[in-house]
Amino acid sequence: MELLHSGKVRDIYLDGDELILVASDRVSVYDVVLPTPIPDKGAILTKLSLWWFERLADLVPHHVISATDVPDQWRGRAIRCRRLAMVPVECIARGYLAGLGLRAYQSGGAICGVALPPGLVEGSQLPEPVFTPTTKAAVGEHDEFLTADEVAQTLGGETTEQLRQLTLDIYQRGAETAADRGIIVADTKLEFGWAPDGSLVLADEVLTPDSSRFWPADEWQPGRAQHAFDKQFLREWANRTGWDRKPPAPEVPAEIVEATRQRYLEAYQRLTGDSWPG
Repeated sequence: MELLHSGKVRDIYLDGDELILVASDRVSVYDVVLPTPIPDKGAILTKLSLWWFERLADLVPHHVISATDVPDQWRGRAIRCRRLAMVPVECIARGYLAGLGLRAYQSGGAICGVALPPGLVEGSQLPEPVFTPTTKAAVGEHDEFLTADEVAQTLGGETTEQLRQLTLDIYQRGAETAADRGIIVADTKLEFGWAPDGSLVLADEVLTPDSSRFWPADEWQPGRAQHAFDKQFLREWANRTGWDRKPPAPEVPAEIVEATRQRYLEAYQRLTGDSWPG
């Protein structure tokens, strides 16, 4: 097999006409890969993505061919998938105000050109979910917000509208499913690719603690930072270190590693209802 790409947290291999997507235990914050892995992270993300792909298949086709027809050394953290022409835009849906979306709102009252009502605070639920696409930055660089018009300049208006609607539909399904399990999906990032026939296909990972913000619904309180079942915990730790968000990132202490792992596990177990082996 040929290594095609080594990303922030995934490695992609070419096997004939198909891809092997391997989720590592690497973790990135602020678009920088930390030097310390999170044990079981790759397996958790893979298994949770597969769970979601099944539950979203009626909304959009996905790229998964098999989770078992993979090399033994990667079993449990890899999937065999279709090779696609990837859409050069990160598709993000936001239902609550947090992170970079909060900063954009505070500076101009809008995110990606979408105007929001005044008076919102950190953690506020938005009147309705919004589509806030970004560029796809290389490792060590930062994604930048795009307006729908800017996306349309590259992809065309029809494709942009398809991406917007699919992103919001997937977010809505995910948010409703998670709500039944006591979790708020504040936002989520999706990736799509084109199949040879030109149809859009859901790819990469979906509704995981790496690509989404998950908050316990019974602790949600606008106006403050929320408890999170995702890597927000790591972001907050990184901020406390005084790190300037540029490579190289600092080593992560063992207690922070384990606390992060437990958040990933809790997200998986709450959403799927399954316990994690071991």
